[in-house]
Amino acid sequence: MTLSEDALAVPLLSVRGLTKLFGSFAACSQIDLDIAPGEIHALLGENGAGKSTLVKMLFGVLQPSAGQILWNGQSVAIGSPGEARTLGVGMVFQHFSLFEALTVGENIALSLDPKISLAQISDEAASLSKAYGLPLDPKAHVADLSVGERQRIEIVRALLQNPKLIILDEPTSVLTPQEADRLFETLFKLRDEGRSVLYISHRLEEVRRICTRATVLRHGKVTGACDPRQETPASLARMMVGADIAEVHRDNIPAGEVRLEIKDLSVPSRTPFGVSLKDISMRVCAGEVLAIAGVAGNGQGELFDALSGEHTVPQADAIRIRGRGVGQTGINGRRLLGAGFVPEERHGHGAVTGMPLSDNLLLARSQSDRKAFLAGGLFSVIRHGAVRTAARRVCQVMDVRKSGDDPAAGALSGGNLQKFIVGRELDRQPALLIVNQPTWGVDAGAASRIRQALIDLAKAGSAVVVISQDLDEIFEVATNIAVISEGRLSDPYPAGTLTLEHVGLLMGGIHDKHSQPEATHAH
Repeated sequence: MTLSEDALAVPLLSVRGLTKLFGSFAACSQIDLDIAPGEIHALLGENGAGKSTLVKMLFGVLQPSAGQILWNGQSVAIGSPGEARTLGVGMVFQHFSLFEALTVGENIALSLDPKISLAQISDEAASLSKAYGLPLDPKAHVADLSVGERQRIEIVRALLQNPKLIILDEPTSVLTPQEADRLFETLFKLRDEGRSVLYISHRLEEVRRICTRATVLRHGKVTGACDPRQETPASLARMMVGADIAEVHRDNIPAGEVRLEIKDLSVPSRTPFGVSLKDISMRVCAGEVLAIAGVAGNGQGELFDALSGEHTVPQADAIRIRGRGVGQTGINGRRLLGAGFVPEERHGHGAVTGMPLSDNLLLARSQSDRKAFLAGGLFSVIRHGAVRTAARRVCQVMDVRKSGDDPAAGALSGGNLQKFIVGRELDRQPALLIVNQPTWGVDAGAASRIRQALIDLAKAGSAVVVISQDLDEIFEVATNIAVISEGRLSDPYPAGTLTLEHVGLLMGGIHDKHSQPEATHAH
């Protein structure tokens, strides 16, 4: 569909000189942007580029420090999300805001006029979801739904408010390829109805596939605009970061000794809405990157907790690290055996946001590792200078961008904090590294650096387990790929024998052995 000159002449939404200051720091500075009716417009940029700040101003979550927002050519002030919805702006955030104990209809009703009955809302939601190819059962409990189905709730909830502009933040980050295809069909239908979409994504191939224009932010300023269909992922990434993104290189390395072995691991869910692990068996050798794919909510968090020792299991030999049964051993005991861990949630789990980077590094060291930072005999004292030197080393190796020598972890952008947490573990040169969602929500440059670091660790003789929902990442780093679905882990497959479609089917719980390549059981 080609936009007419008339459509471009009067944009649905325009911003002129939009600026947001936090103290003296300009998160957004003098941003100009036009979105035409019936357009899917990409908003691109690194972590910390100002994308979230910009869309929060468009949705009324934040108020601009300067500049103007125009709607159909008229200047408007958007004081709250409610005012944004009334104007015709809907938003689907990256992290869903749903109550798992409530039904689909009840969750949708929470954001609508309380005078409308639940029955009417449920009927309208069912009708609209069918019309847009987003099937939902209004009576189903959210806790029983897949992540893809939960995203449909958010989109249907936004569509029930009849928006003219829908803002989508990383909408495919938790979807299988097949679910993403269905989402794109919905977006094309919205576009053909004359609605506009502002699309935020780090997945540049899908931006090229569905968007007709892109605006690029860097350091809070617009640095370029283009037709992404005329660009390559590499050229788009270059516009985002101002330099070429290093390609990730992976060599075939002969597998060494077994570093991690899991045998018939079953763990009941600890919460009503958690996932039980069922008969999981796997092994990972030195020099290997085993990537575990899966749609969010299929047991990834429970598996990481069991492997890291955050939650122990009764059978010591169900989990073996370097030949030692560690099922009943906690995190520190597993670190003493040379294991390292990077959890999914960086704020509060991977790092204490109120503490400086140096203290966060020290907290993650095992008792043995900490000896390098202690002085004195019986009454040891911490050598803070040595700890800060180690933190600086991590920041330099991983290109962690920060303000000040040793800022609080919470002062870093999400991508930079992720680089620090991964680098903190790599600095120990662990014999085994288990990382959950290594590049969740980070930009292309940071993702490339993290992925290459994981591959290099395996090349140096470590065993690496990567739990990820990003299939591009899976295929970039993995020597072998397994899929977790409803708490069960598939056999591992050599990465070179699988396609995106095969993995997508496995992620969706379809295990048709006739359509899958042979699994690998020996290293």
